[in-house]
Amino acid sequence: MLRLTVRKLLYLYCFTSVLIILGLLNYHVTDRENDDIEGEKLINQLLQEKLNEKQKELESLIQRITSYEDKLHRCRMLKPYQKNFNSSLPTIYLITPTYDRIEQKAELTRMYYTLLHVPNVHWILVEDSDRKTDKVRRFLTNCQIPYTHLNVATPEHVKLKSSDPNWLKPRGVLQRNAGLTWIRSSLNPRKNKGVVYFADDDNTYSVELFEEMRLTKKVSVWPVAMVGALRYESPICDKNSVTGWMVYFRPNRPFPIDMAGFAVNMQLFFDHPDAWFSNNVQRGYQESTILKLLSVTMADLEPRADKCTKILVWHTRTEKYNPKNEAKMKQKYGKGTDPNMEI
Repeated sequence: MLRLTVRKLLYLYCFTSVLIILGLLNYHVTDRENDDIEGEKLINQLLQEKLNEKQKELESLIQRITSYEDKLHRCRMLKPYQKNFNSSLPTIYLITPTYDRIEQKAELTRMYYTLLHVPNVHWILVEDSDRKTDKVRRFLTNCQIPYTHLNVATPEHVKLKSSDPNWLKPRGVLQRNAGLTWIRSSLNPRKNKGVVYFADDDNTYSVELFEEMRLTKKVSVWPVAMVGALRYESPICDKNSVTGWMVYFRPNRPFPIDMAGFAVNMQLFFDHPDAWFSNNVQRGYQESTILKLLSVTMADLEPRADKCTKILVWHTRTEKYNPKNEAKMKQKYGKGTDPNMEI
């Protein structure tokens, strides 16, 4: 009986000891877990503070990089490129209006690779935009010809809608005027001799065309292909004089000529500081208006391109992009082309 009682006491002692040990372990673990939680909170707080600091550093670096890119962009615009430069030749100043569209970079690239082969050319690219876009800025950064990057937005009430035909409203008016403003404010006519050509980005140009216009005395002219719903439009020449016009649309205009069909000696724009393009002219009269403001007469016109018998510029006009298959791609394959891909 006594042995049984002692055995029970031993069991009770052991059992109690185990309970006490488990209790102590549980307390220790719980206490450690609490410490771990507090430590984890402290570590997270420190990490968040470090992350915030790095985020601020990153934002600062991005601002500095953007600032350096802007400075580099301005330096490249002002850099006096020596490639293909001949001090004895006048410079051709091309004023090109452009606007954001899916075909824009393709057309600018085509034009740029032509201009690469032209010595003494300065490309004045003017965006129809409230600001200079990153796409055009990146494009120009890699250009190896002298250029000037400008921007001015066309007011909405005179801007073409996507559904409007091209002829409904004047296009590129303020952009061409911005290019003329840059020429008049940045160049000295006593030191800088040159020719001004209004070269739209949807045309195709022969390198030969630029050499034809380079020695323009007042206004040189030539045919333009695929324009005016004709195979080409052209001045009619008698020896070295322009006597008429091969055009269908309003042939009685003072100068029924396409914008791509003439170049002007730069001096005329300094001699006539009030000569500007206007949104308030009839359809097809932009060219006539600017030439009249420059006091140009038919006798002043200089026929080029072998007396207007050769085609050196074409109104090619890239076909408008049609996104009709994008929706079909998404429906069929679950996704379409990447909208962030610059084309």
